[in-house]
Amino acid sequence: MSDIRAAYRYALAMIDVAEGRNELDEVTKDIQLLDTLAGESREFFLFLKSPVVKTEKKKRVLTDLLKGKVSDATFKFVLLLVSKNREGLLADIIQQFYRLRDERLGIINVTVRTAMRFSDKQEKQLISQLERATKKKIRLQTVVDPSGKGGFVIQFEDTVWDASVKHQLELFKKRLVEEAA
Repeated sequence: MSDIRAAYRYALAMIDVAEGRNELDEVTKDIQLLDTLAGESREFFLFLKSPVVKTEKKKRVLTDLLKGKVSDATFKFVLLLVSKNREGLLADIIQQFYRLRDERLGIINVTVRTAMRFSDKQEKQLISQLERATKKKIRLQTVVDPSGKGGFVIQFEDTVWDASVKHQLELFKKRLVEEAA
Protein backbone atom coordinates (compact mmCIF):
# COMPACT_ATOMS: atom_id res chain seq x y z
CA MET A 1 0.00 0.00 0.00
CA SER A 2 1.39 3.43 -0.91
CA ASP A 3 2.15 5.92 1.83
CA ILE A 4 -0.47 8.39 0.58
CA ARG A 5 -3.16 5.71 0.56
CA ALA A 6 -2.16 4.60 4.04
CA ALA A 7 -2.16 8.22 5.26
CA TYR A 8 -5.60 8.70 3.73
CA ARG A 9 -6.95 5.61 5.50
CA TYR A 10 -5.53 6.65 8.87
CA ALA A 11 -6.86 10.19 8.46
CA LEU A 12 -10.27 8.82 7.45
CA ALA A 13 -10.33 6.58 10.53
CA MET A 14 -9.35 9.51 12.75
CA ILE A 15 -12.00 11.81 11.35
CA ASP A 16 -14.64 9.08 11.63
CA VAL A 17 -13.74 8.52 15.30
CA ALA A 18 -13.78 12.28 15.98
CA GLU A 19 -17.19 12.68 14.36
CA GLY A 20 -18.54 9.58 16.10
CA ARG A 21 -17.50 11.03 19.47
CA ASN A 22 -18.72 14.50 18.47
CA GLU A 23 -15.18 15.80 19.03
CA LEU A 24 -14.23 17.05 15.56
CA ASP A 25 -13.36 20.55 16.74
CA GLU A 26 -11.24 19.26 19.62
CA VAL A 27 -9.43 16.71 17.45
CA THR A 28 -8.85 19.38 14.79
CA LYS A 29 -7.09 21.52 17.43
CA ASP A 30 -5.01 18.48 18.39
CA ILE A 31 -4.09 17.89 14.74
CA GLN A 32 -3.08 21.55 14.45
CA LEU A 33 -0.83 21.12 17.50
CA LEU A 34 0.79 18.03 15.95
CA ASP A 35 1.17 19.91 12.67
CA THR A 36 2.91 22.76 14.48
CA LEU A 37 5.20 20.33 16.33
CA ALA A 38 6.14 18.48 13.15
CA GLY A 39 6.54 21.70 11.17
CA GLU A 40 8.52 23.74 13.67
CA SER A 41 10.76 21.06 15.14
CA ARG A 42 12.95 19.23 12.69
CA GLU A 43 14.19 17.11 15.62
CA PHE A 44 10.64 15.97 16.41
CA PHE A 45 10.06 15.01 12.77
CA LEU A 46 13.39 13.13 12.59
CA PHE A 47 12.65 11.43 15.91
CA LEU A 48 9.34 10.12 14.58
CA LYS A 49 10.87 8.81 11.37
CA SER A 50 13.96 7.29 12.96
CA PRO A 51 14.14 3.50 12.63
CA VAL A 52 16.90 3.50 15.28
CA VAL A 53 14.66 4.77 18.10
CA LYS A 54 12.73 1.86 19.59
CA THR A 55 8.93 1.83 19.65
CA GLU A 56 8.73 1.85 23.45
CA LYS A 57 11.01 4.89 23.70
CA LYS A 58 8.89 6.74 21.10
CA LYS A 59 5.76 5.92 23.10
CA ARG A 60 7.35 7.21 26.34
CA VAL A 61 8.50 10.46 24.73
CA LEU A 62 5.14 11.02 23.02
CA THR A 63 3.32 10.28 26.27
CA ASP A 64 5.43 12.89 28.08
CA LEU A 65 4.92 15.36 25.25
CA LEU A 66 1.20 14.89 24.54
CA LYS A 67 -0.54 13.43 27.61
CA GLY A 68 -3.00 16.00 28.93
CA LYS A 69 -2.38 18.34 25.98
CA VAL A 70 -4.46 16.48 23.40
CA SER A 71 -7.75 14.62 23.57
CA ASP A 72 -7.82 10.97 24.56
CA ALA A 73 -8.79 10.00 20.99
CA THR A 74 -5.81 11.84 19.50
CA PHE A 75 -3.41 10.49 22.12
CA LYS A 76 -4.49 6.89 21.47
CA PHE A 77 -4.31 7.50 17.72
CA VAL A 78 -0.69 8.71 17.91
CA LEU A 79 0.28 5.71 20.05
CA LEU A 80 -1.45 3.41 17.56
CA LEU A 81 0.63 4.92 14.76
CA VAL A 82 3.79 4.19 16.73
CA SER A 83 2.65 0.62 17.49
CA LYS A 84 2.07 0.00 13.78
CA ASN A 85 5.38 1.68 12.79
CA ARG A 86 3.41 4.32 10.86
CA GLU A 87 4.48 7.41 12.84
CA GLY A 88 6.57 8.51 9.87
CA LEU A 89 3.31 9.11 8.00
CA LEU A 90 2.14 11.73 10.50
CA ALA A 91 2.75 14.73 8.21
CA ASP A 92 0.82 13.07 5.36
CA ILE A 93 -1.95 11.98 7.73
CA ILE A 94 -2.31 15.55 8.97
CA GLN A 95 -2.66 16.88 5.42
CA GLN A 96 -5.21 14.19 4.55
CA PHE A 97 -7.12 14.95 7.76
CA TYR A 98 -7.37 18.65 6.84
CA ARG A 99 -8.53 17.77 3.32
CA LEU A 100 -11.18 15.32 4.55
CA ARG A 101 -12.38 17.71 7.25
CA ASP A 102 -12.77 20.54 4.76
CA GLU A 103 -14.57 18.22 2.35
CA ARG A 104 -17.03 17.12 5.04
CA LEU A 105 -17.62 20.70 6.18
CA GLY A 106 -18.15 21.85 2.59
CA ILE A 107 -15.08 24.12 2.50
CA ILE A 108 -12.97 24.74 -0.59
CA ASN A 109 -9.49 26.24 -0.40
CA VAL A 110 -9.17 28.85 -3.12
CA THR A 111 -6.00 30.67 -4.14
CA VAL A 112 -6.33 33.94 -6.01
CA ARG A 113 -3.31 35.54 -7.67
CA THR A 114 -3.63 39.23 -8.30
CA ALA A 115 -1.32 42.10 -9.21
CA MET A 116 -2.66 44.23 -6.36
CA ARG A 117 -4.28 43.32 -3.06
CA PHE A 118 -8.09 43.39 -3.11
CA SER A 119 -9.96 45.77 -0.86
CA ASP A 120 -12.02 44.14 1.90
CA LYS A 121 -15.17 44.85 -0.09
CA GLN A 122 -13.75 43.27 -3.27
CA GLU A 123 -12.58 40.22 -1.34
CA LYS A 124 -16.02 39.76 0.25
CA GLN A 125 -17.68 40.09 -3.16
CA LEU A 126 -15.32 37.52 -4.68
CA ILE A 127 -15.95 35.09 -1.82
CA SER A 128 -19.70 35.59 -2.15
CA GLN A 129 -19.63 34.95 -5.91
CA LEU A 130 -17.44 31.86 -5.49
CA GLU A 131 -19.73 30.50 -2.78
CA ARG A 132 -22.74 30.95 -5.08
CA ALA A 133 -20.92 29.29 -7.99
CA THR A 134 -19.58 26.34 -5.99
CA LYS A 135 -22.33 26.06 -3.36
CA LYS A 136 -19.55 25.62 -0.75
CA LYS A 137 -17.82 27.75 1.86
CA ILE A 138 -14.67 29.44 0.60
CA ARG A 139 -11.34 29.73 2.42
CA LEU A 140 -9.50 32.34 0.38
CA GLN A 141 -5.74 32.77 0.16
CA THR A 142 -4.56 35.82 -1.77
CA VAL A 143 -1.15 35.89 -3.43
CA VAL A 144 0.01 39.27 -4.71
CA ASP A 145 1.96 38.79 -7.96
CA PRO A 146 2.84 42.06 -9.74
CA SER A 147 3.84 40.15 -12.90
CA GLY A 148 0.14 39.58 -13.57
CA LYS A 149 -0.23 43.24 -14.70
CA GLY A 150 -3.89 43.28 -13.70
CA GLY A 151 -6.93 41.08 -13.23
CA PHE A 152 -6.63 37.84 -11.29
CA VAL A 153 -6.29 34.07 -11.51
CA ILE A 154 -8.44 31.85 -9.29
CA GLN A 155 -7.42 28.26 -8.58
CA PHE A 156 -9.19 25.59 -6.53
CA GLU A 157 -9.02 21.84 -6.73
CA ASP A 158 -8.30 21.19 -10.43
CA THR A 159 -10.07 24.32 -11.72
CA VAL A 160 -8.39 27.52 -12.90
CA TRP A 161 -10.25 30.70 -13.87
CA ASP A 162 -7.83 33.09 -15.54
CA ALA A 163 -9.14 36.65 -15.70
CA SER A 164 -5.69 38.25 -15.82
CA VAL A 165 -4.74 40.99 -18.25
CA LYS A 166 -1.71 38.88 -19.23
CA HIS A 167 -3.98 35.96 -20.22
CA GLN A 168 -6.36 38.24 -22.13
CA LEU A 169 -3.40 39.68 -24.08
CA GLU A 170 -2.16 36.17 -24.88
CA LEU A 171 -5.62 35.23 -26.20
CA PHE A 172 -5.75 38.42 -28.26
CA LYS A 173 -2.30 37.71 -29.74
CA LYS A 174 -3.32 34.15 -30.59
CA ARG A 175 -6.45 35.38 -32.41
CA LEU A 176 -4.41 37.92 -34.38
CA VAL A 177 -1.92 35.23 -35.45
CA GLU A 178 -4.75 32.86 -36.46
CA GLU A 179 -6.52 35.56 -38.47
CA ALA A 180 -3.28 36.55 -40.23
CA ALA A 181 -2.60 32.97 -41.28
